[in-house]
Amino acid sequence: MDNLWRDDEAEAYVEKYGKLGINRDLALRTYTTRLLGGEPRLVLHGGGNTSVKTTVTDLVGDVHEVLCVKGSGWDMGTIEPAGLPAVKIAPLLKARKLDRLSDEDMVTLQRANLVDPASPNPSVEALLHAFIPHKFVDHTHSTGVLAIADLADSIERSKAVFGPKMGYVPYVMPGFDLAKLAADVYDQDPSVEGLILDKHGIFTFGATAREAYDRMIHYVTLAEDYVRTHGKNPFTPVTLPATLAKPEEIAPMLRGAVAVAKGAGSFDRMVSEFRSSPEILAFVNAVEVEDMARRGVSTPDLSIRIKTGPMVLPAPDASKLDTYGAEIDARVAGFIEDYTAYFNANDGRDGVKKIMLDPMPRLTLVPGLGLFGHGRTLKDAKIAADVAETWIETARDAESIGRFEPVSKPDLFDLEYWSLEQAKLAGAKPKPFTGQVAVVTGGAGAIGAAVAKAFAREGAHVVVLDLDGEKAAAVAKAAGNLSIGLASDVTDPASVRAAFNHAVRTYGGVDIVISNAGAAWEGAIATLDEATLRKSFELNFFSHQTVAQNAVRIMKAQKTGGCLLFNVSKQAVNPGPNFGAYGLPKAALLFLSRQYALEHGKDGIRVNAVNPDRIRSGLLNDEMIGSRSKSRGVSVEDYMAGNLLHQEVTADHVAQAFVHQALAERTTGDVTTVDGGNIAAVLR
Repeated sequence: MDNLWRDDEAEAYVEKYGKLGINRDLALRTYTTRLLGGEPRLVLHGGGNTSVKTTVTDLVGDVHEVLCVKGSGWDMGTIEPAGLPAVKIAPLLKARKLDRLSDEDMVTLQRANLVDPASPNPSVEALLHAFIPHKFVDHTHSTGVLAIADLADSIERSKAVFGPKMGYVPYVMPGFDLAKLAADVYDQDPSVEGLILDKHGIFTFGATAREAYDRMIHYVTLAEDYVRTHGKNPFTPVTLPATLAKPEEIAPMLRGAVAVAKGAGSFDRMVSEFRSSPEILAFVNAVEVEDMARRGVSTPDLSIRIKTGPMVLPAPDASKLDTYGAEIDARVAGFIEDYTAYFNANDGRDGVKKIMLDPMPRLTLVPGLGLFGHGRTLKDAKIAADVAETWIETARDAESIGRFEPVSKPDLFDLEYWSLEQAKLAGAKPKPFTGQVAVVTGGAGAIGAAVAKAFAREGAHVVVLDLDGEKAAAVAKAAGNLSIGLASDVTDPASVRAAFNHAVRTYGGVDIVISNAGAAWEGAIATLDEATLRKSFELNFFSHQTVAQNAVRIMKAQKTGGCLLFNVSKQAVNPGPNFGAYGLPKAALLFLSRQYALEHGKDGIRVNAVNPDRIRSGLLNDEMIGSRSKSRGVSVEDYMAGNLLHQEVTADHVAQAFVHQALAERTTGDVTTVDGGNIAAVLR
């Protein structure tokens, strides 16, 4: 493990934050916290904390001895001083005399003594930081240290690896009890430079920020060197099929299988993140992988990310994909059964009955391919995949020097269902399309951009497709929510297939498709050249058929239904002079939507259409109105307000119609008109 401390960088932090009124202690604490948090082998997604004991002055000028400790919700890799809230330390130290302190009372005590009441909750391990008398205290979940701490003979092996300058704390769940036990171990030998927490991680401390950090790097390096020197490959390669299926071929089946059914054809869907590397493949391609998966997670707090551990699938044979979905379903059912048994065996041991969380896996290992992380958002899925990679590293290294034996399932349950850990997740309230993936074609136009933004705002991850890939990417960035933009020619079936496969590789599947691409060609129908008419049909009809075919292919594999939406235009029902090249394919598109509704209702796929007209957008500007309409005596005001409501209609109004149709769970075959009122375009 490289030591990244640099004197010039440290002093730059002191100077930068000193100008903002932050003292040297807290500036250096921020610096080394970032050094630790930037290394995933030490800290990953909230799995660590740091502190410094210093003084602060409150608003009325009183000076307080405080513990500045990492606050809940802050990322150590990017932390600011505000992420290390100051807690008056004297009341925390008094708590050590108590025989017991409930988790809720511990949080109350810490919050009651914040210097700034607007600060985030201090770490659940703040008391441990307070009880250790050193000025700087660092805590990580180093994969190297866990490879030792997760052995069957962990305490004995830890003493052999780390020596007498470390204290050794048996496993106790984080909180008041662990803080007292760790402090007692420290008091037995105050000369120690840190603590090894069995099945949990490592603490180091010192009089300065550099001393605490240097000690962390030193002891982590000892662990890594020990594994490198003594480790042997513990795994036997599995026999793989001659031809493996591709990740995008199995991802929709897997994503559909782990969706949580809410009843009556409704699901809480999850997004999937696929990962593969030589290290991942060496692990998942082992005969022993299922046994390793059943043993549990490398440190207990991972349970809120990947539950009791991964689900393992068989290697997917490309020649037998027609039966692979059933195999996935069977494995998911087995995981649910095991998780339910785990819950029932441990629920109520503390006298409090709990409500079981959804029993779906959050991590799937696939021999021959790699791993899939699952989550309600892509961020959650990426976190699951991140922690999976550290779990693999720890489990592999531990097994290479002994037997990987992490924390027991009862102890794991106590942390997974710990109220303080659940509180971390409770603030993430799902939006209507959370967990869903929407594809928008013609995404760089005004309506497409408005649709992308509207669906992302409601929680969907959006795939923006357009002939201009740069503009599609810009629209996706503006929409937010980790959306992506891709170049795709919707008149080219191969390009459309590639775009949908890209969506599956990125998110695991597709749930909503807004087939919006189109363009208008003018000309009298009797003299219209055939090439123009065919070109219009390619874009305004056949491209929609290609998009719909790809959408249905994926939705049927997921078996969770879906929503297919078309932009049909008012020309489909109210043709205008010289617009036959546009209206004819749009009329066919309207009936295409009804055909899909008719044939795929049984698959839970809802199919609707929006019929917009006279839309105020960046595309319908004065110049366009002039080129198309001034010759017919139509003014800008006429174009924008010539409707029954005498109201302007924008691309955002069209986008909201699509959102409404996607939310209408019992509506299919519908056509919604968005034009402010054009009686000639009203459907009978």
